[in-house]
Amino acid sequence: MKKNIIIYGLIAGIIVSFLMLFTMSYLSYCNGNVDYETSMLIGYASMLIAFSLVFVGTRNYRDKYNGGVISFGKAFKIGILIVLIASTMYVIAWLIDYFFFVPDFMEKYSAHMLDKLKASGASQMEIDKQAKQMADMTRMYKNPFFTAIMTYMEILPVGLIVTLISSLILKRNIAKNNPA
Repeated sequence: MKKNIIIYGLIAGIIVSFLMLFTMSYLSYCNGNVDYETSMLIGYASMLIAFSLVFVGTRNYRDKYNGGVISFGKAFKIGILIVLIASTMYVIAWLIDYFFFVPDFMEKYSAHMLDKLKASGASQMEIDKQAKQMADMTRMYKNPFFTAIMTYMEILPVGLIVTLISSLILKRNIAKNNPA
C-alpha cells in the first residue's frame, strides 16, 4: 500500500507543481497584463487533473493488491495520503517560487484586486477596507509558515473532495463480490 501511495502521490505532486510553476512563469512574463481569473481557473483545473491520480491509485490498489475489494475507509486513507504527498510538493514548489522568483506576487495581485474594485464603482470606504486587508495579507505572506498554511488551504479542499468522491465510487465490499 505504501509504495502505491508514494508513487501516485509523487506523480500527482509533479503534475500539479509543474503546472503551477508553468502558469506562474507565464504570468511573470505578461508585463502587467495578467489575467488572474483565468490563471486561477487553470490552477484549479491542474489540481483536478493531478488529483485524478487519487482515483487511479486507489483503484489500482483495490484491483491489484486487495483482491478487488476496498472499504470506504481504506479507500479514503489511500486517497488522502496521495493528496497529502501531492499537496506538500505543491506547497514546497510555491514557497520556492514565491520567495526566490516572484517575491512581488502579492503586491501585484493586491494592486490588481484594488484596480478591479475601483473599476466596479466601489465606494472609497470599500476600497480603503480592501486595501487594508490586502496590505495585511501581503505583510503576513512574508512569513513562510503563513504562506505554507495558506497554500495548503488552497489545494487540500480540492484533494479532499476528489478523495471523498473517489472513495464512494471505488468502495467495494466483500458481500458485493461474493453474492450468496
